Amino acid sequence: MEPLSPRRLLAPLAAALVALAGCSPPTPPTAGTADPQTARSLPQGQVVGFAGEFGAHNWRGIPFAEPPVGPLRWRAPRPAPAWEGVREALVFGSACPQIANAAGGWDGAERGAPTGREDCLTLNVFAPPWAPERVPSGQERKPVMVWIHGGGNSVGDALPYDAGNLAASHDLLVVTVQYRLGPLGWFRHASLRGEGTSAEDRSGNFGTLDLIQALDWVRENIAAFGGDPRRVTIFGESAGGRNVYTLLLSPLARGLFHRAVVQSGGLRSHSPAEAENFADDPEPGHAASSNEILLKHLALSVSGAGEEEPRSAARMKLDAFSPDQVEQYLRAIPPGELLRLYDVYGGTGMLGQPQVFRDGFVLPEDPLRNALAEGRYNQVPVIVGTNRDESKLFMSFNPEYVRTVMGVPLWRRDAIAYERDARYGSNTRKALGVDGPAESMRRVQGPSVFAYRFDWDELASPLWLDLPTLLGAAHAIEIPFVFGRFELGRVGSRIFDETSEPDRTQLAQAMMSYWAQLAHNGDPGHGRDWKLPRWQAWGTGDNTFLVLDSQAGGGIRMSDERVTVQGLVDAVLQDADFPDDATRCVTLRSISERALELKRERVDAMPVCRDTEPAAAGG
Repeated sequence: MEPLSPRRLLAPLAAALVALAGCSPPTPPTAGTADPQTARSLPQGQVVGFAGEFGAHNWRGIPFAEPPVGPLRWRAPRPAPAWEGVREALVFGSACPQIANAAGGWDGAERGAPTGREDCLTLNVFAPPWAPERVPSGQERKPVMVWIHGGGNSVGDALPYDAGNLAASHDLLVVTVQYRLGPLGWFRHASLRGEGTSAEDRSGNFGTLDLIQALDWVRENIAAFGGDPRRVTIFGESAGGRNVYTLLLSPLARGLFHRAVVQSGGLRSHSPAEAENFADDPEPGHAASSNEILLKHLALSVSGAGEEEPRSAARMKLDAFSPDQVEQYLRAIPPGELLRLYDVYGGTGMLGQPQVFRDGFVLPEDPLRNALAEGRYNQVPVIVGTNRDESKLFMSFNPEYVRTVMGVPLWRRDAIAYERDARYGSNTRKALGVDGPAESMRRVQGPSVFAYRFDWDELASPLWLDLPTLLGAAHAIEIPFVFGRFELGRVGSRIFDETSEPDRTQLAQAMMSYWAQLAHNGDPGHGRDWKLPRWQAWGTGDNTFLVLDSQAGGGIRMSDERVTVQGLVDAVLQDADFPDDATRCVTLRSISERALELKRERVDAMPVCRDTEPAAAGG
C-alpha cells in the first residue's frame, strides 16, 4: 500500500473538519431514484422523492421562496409559486453564494474561489418510510425538526446533513434549510430603502427572513408529509445556533415553532450604524460596513489595473451619485465580485462582516441578551449547550498555537498555553451562549430551559496527529452524534475509529433520543424510551446542565458548574498557568471583546494591563 504523505492526510482531514463545522463536501451526492411510495400532494404541488439511507424517505431541493435574484436581491423572501405536474425532488439545491473553503466548492470551485448561486432558497425533507395511504393525518401527525446549518453565516449549506437516521428511528420529520449567506444575507444601505420597500426589506436581515419564510413553508406544507405544524422544533449549530436565538427573539417568527435547540450558538449582533456607517463617521461603522464595502469596490473599479484609488477620491465619486444610482451600482455587482471585497478568515471561507442587525422590526433594537432577560422573546421549551473544548477546532490550525510542516499540524507549541487558552475561550463561549441566556430564560419561563455540555473526546490518532489533545470535544464534533451518522467520506475513520465505535454509538443514540423527546413532548426527560438519566431543567436544585459523555469519560450526568464573566475574570487573575501579566491581559481583553458587561476600559484599567504589551497567542 502506498504510504500516506502528510499532505495527503491533512487535505481530507481538514475537509472533514470543515464539513463538521458547517461546510459542504467538495461534490454533491448522486441523485436519488424516484420512488412512487414517496408521492405526496402539497398545497405547492405534487412531489416525489426517493428512499434514502436508513430507510427514510427523502425529498431534496424543494423551493420555499422565489429565487432572490435581480430586483429580489436584498429584499425579503417571497413565497415560492406553485408548480404544475409532478416535481421530482431528487437532488439538492445549489449552495448560496460563498467563498469555497478547505472542503472545496459546491460546484467544484477551488478553495478561495466564489461558489454557489443566488437561486438557492430550497429545503430538504426526511421522514419515516410511509406509503402514500399510510401518511399520518390529524392527531396522528408527527413532530417536525428544522435544522439550520452553521458556517459563520457566510459559508455552508444543507447538503452534509443526512437526517434519515434521526427521522426514521425516532418517528419524526426533519427539514434542512438553505438561507442567504454573507453580504447577500445580511446587508443594510440607505439606497436599498427606497419607495415601495417594506419594513422587512429595510431591515437588512435577509438570512433571518429566509429562515422565517422556511418555517412558514413548513406550517403550510408539512402536513402533506405527515408532520404536525403545531409541534415544530428549530435546531442549529454555531451560526445555526445563533440563528435559532434570532428566531426566538424575532416577533415575526412567533407561532411558527414550539421548541428550540441551540448548539454552540451566541447572541452577537450589530447596530444599524455598525452595519452602514463609514468607519470615520462620528458614529463609526464596521470596517466592512456596507458603505465601506461600496467605497472599496468603487475605488477598485475606477482606478484601473487593480490599483486602488485613494479613499478620498473614491468618496468624492460616491458622493456625486444619487440614491438611485447607488442602488443600481450595488445591484450590478456580481455575487462573486461582492464576496471578494471582504476579508476571509484563513481557509474557512468565512467573511469578516457585520451581520444580525438590531433593526427594531425583525429583531429588537437593543442588545439581544436584554430582550431575553426581559422576556421579550418567543418563550418555548429550549435546550442550549456548548462543547467542552469549543476553541480547539480553531486553535488546532493556528500556527501561533501549533507547529506545522507544509500546513500539517504536528504538535502544540506550548501545551500549557494551548490548554489554558482553549479553556478560557471555550468557557467564555459557555458563559455568553449558555449559562447567561439559560439563567435569563429560566427566570422568565420557568423550568422549561435545559442545558448541556458535550465532553466526548475519544477521537482517533492517525499517524502522529494526537486528535484527542489537539481537538478533544471541539466545536461541531457533536453534530454526527445528533444525526446518528459518522460517515464523513473516506476520512471518517481517521476521526472516528473502530475503537470508539461502541461507546460513541451509544452516546449518539442517547443524544438523538433526548433531542427527539424534546420534539415530541417539550421536555428531553429520560429520552424517548425513558431509560436515560433524567435531564433536569436549569436551576433545578443545585443542577444546571447535563454532561454528555461516554461511559469511559464518566457517562451522562448532571453537573452543578456555572460559568460567569466575572468568574472568568477572577480565574484569569489567579491562574498560575499565565507566565506574566501581559499574557493575562491578552485573555482579559479577548473576553471583553465578546462580553458586553466587561468593558474594555475596565480591563485596560486593571493593574495587569497597565504598561503591558499584548503577548503573542500560545507563547
